[in-house]
Amino acid sequence: MATPQSVLSRRRMLAGVAGAAGIAAARGPLAIAADAAAAASAPTAESLAGVLHESLSPEQRTKVCFPWNYTHPKFGLLRTRVGNNWNATEPEVASDFFTADQQRLVREIFEHLIEPEWHARFDQQMEDDCGGFGHGHSIALIGEPGSGQFQFLLTGRHMTLRCDGDAAEHVAFGGPIFYGHDAGGFNEEKDHQGNVFWPQALAANRVFAMLDGRQQREALVARLPRENAVAFRGRRSPISGIPVSDLSPDQREELEKVLTVLLEPYRTVDRDEVRGCLERQGGLDDCRLAFYTKGDIGNDRVWDNWRLEGPAFVWHFRGAPHVHVWVNVADSPAVATNA
Repeated sequence: MATPQSVLSRRRMLAGVAGAAGIAAARGPLAIAADAAAAASAPTAESLAGVLHESLSPEQRTKVCFPWNYTHPKFGLLRTRVGNNWNATEPEVASDFFTADQQRLVREIFEHLIEPEWHARFDQQMEDDCGGFGHGHSIALIGEPGSGQFQFLLTGRHMTLRCDGDAAEHVAFGGPIFYGHDAGGFNEEKDHQGNVFWPQALAANRVFAMLDGRQQREALVARLPRENAVAFRGRRSPISGIPVSDLSPDQREELEKVLTVLLEPYRTVDRDEVRGCLERQGGLDDCRLAFYTKGDIGNDRVWDNWRLEGPAFVWHFRGAPHVHVWVNVADSPAVATNA
């Protein structure tokens, strides 16, 4: 688990890298090229997952490694499965099934998927939800490293996180993901004190506060969908909420800030992939924004449940009784969902 000291050390390291880059730029193009080559050889979540795969014994592989198109008897096509509380395999990351070096590799993969500024917040979530990183978590390695079809999958309570180096075509994050947090007591109060993801809902509610009366009525939806109903509806099926294209420029700008907040925890390559998929499906202007009147904790009209949805984009935030967030993003609504 990352400690405040280790997080601080990583920040110092990043600051040192930034300073070194400035010095290299001053030395000229050869130094810049050397820096670029070094960056290209730096480990990624995918390369670390390959190292982890190679480190596994034959016995371990029988438990956590699967063919690319493996269909689980309970969960279906494993590389596309998303859930709020599940384990793709039986061995717990924190158990002695894995060596200490393998456990460190799993942690390193996680840290390469999540931005350093968010490590401590995810650690708080995992401490609250399952006793810390690795406890109640399981992994699956799907496909073969270097084959063009390989995915690392991390699962547990309030956890579906994956990476695949673009092995799965058309999708962001390597497929649908899930994050959430129960900051204590299961049924949180209206201010969701201590919930590391609640600021995302506050950002969305700032957009709602900017809407005029007619817009608010269009944005408010009485019927709350099943939270795992995140399959793409394309352009043929109706989507609830106010069209983003109906927002004024300042409202649209505020919604863009919400998208930035939602993507903030994730590495640059995943943020860019989400935006690329979204643009290929018409951008935010082809999405709708809905706030659900059901589940308004405290009846304070700070909407706990809301959803941003487009033809091949779903970001569903369920804030009652505690935070569950389902994310499904692709560049085509033809991509099937397994939730």
